[in-house]
Amino acid sequence: MLILMQQTATQADIERVLATVVELGFQARPIPGEQRMAIGVVGNDRQIDGSRLEALPGVREIIHVSAPYKLVSREWKKSDTEIRLFNGTVVGGKGIVVMGGPCSVESEEQIMEAAAFVAAMGGAVLRGGAYKPRSSPYSFQGMGEEGLKILARAREKYGLAIITEAIDGESADRVADYADIIQIGARNMQNFALLRHVGKLDKPVLLKRGISATIKELLLAAEYILSEGNEKVILCERGIRSFDDATRNVMDIAAIPILKQLSHLPVIADPSHGTGLRNKVIPMSRAAVAAGADGLIVEMHPHPEKALSDGMQSLYPEQFGELVREVGKIAAVLDRSVLSISSRGIREILEG
Repeated sequence: MLILMQQTATQADIERVLATVVELGFQARPIPGEQRMAIGVVGNDRQIDGSRLEALPGVREIIHVSAPYKLVSREWKKSDTEIRLFNGTVVGGKGIVVMGGPCSVESEEQIMEAAAFVAAMGGAVLRGGAYKPRSSPYSFQGMGEEGLKILARAREKYGLAIITEAIDGESADRVADYADIIQIGARNMQNFALLRHVGKLDKPVLLKRGISATIKELLLAAEYILSEGNEKVILCERGIRSFDDATRNVMDIAAIPILKQLSHLPVIADPSHGTGLRNKVIPMSRAAVAAGADGLIVEMHPHPEKALSDGMQSLYPEQFGELVREVGKIAAVLDRSVLSISSRGIREILEG
């Protein structure tokens, strides 16, 4: 439920509404607007009788939110959420953010080389897994906290924001200490304890769609994070499982405009996991931006043939540069631009 206040509502009117919502057994979330205050009511699985609230001074209108997810919905918030990172990069809005780097942190030399390429070729965020949930217990599991320290040193040297995955509450706390965005991977999309945990951290969260999850399930997973107070959530389409084995996953491009219609949260795409094939990453990146994605998260390795994980889908550095140029052309047609980090800060990449 949303309670729209009158433009002339006083602070006392607002406080009275907040107190009444709590008396009714629900949570009240003030939502300041340019012209008037709105108050969101959450925790309401049952139908609320709005007559008591409508009768309060300063209340203009009661709007019942029909979606099972509330805080993430367009009904709750009309304007797009924008998430600002330390280096001035904004996820959401008119800019397209490209996140690039290897699947796993393997060594300091590898990460520094990758960061140099990402910064020079048009990226704004460096990705790299310090904790790696793998299908096989015998596969490389990541370097843990030492990997986080390496990523932090790369951020300090190149000015790139850092995104890396957390796999449980303990690793989430460590990631929050070192990185700028906490990634929740597809395998953990419905790890509700982890979602609640990162919802209590003051750090942006990138939430990947589960391998067989519906759009509704993805939005409900995001609702867990927002319900704990963290509104800085980025949704990520990364491909879903199918009967077809021509690609690793099926990249659901249609999910991007659907998510943008249903939710105010930024939406980015992961064409690396979405296809699992290096030569399909650039075409699907173009398609994702054309469909309205606010950014891309792409695997790029200085030497993919030596990668400890996901080498087949990792771009070579020169291909990463080609990707940025290609999506820049698509973005320009849509009156958008690709944001890049440089020694002068954020700049726009529009050239071919």
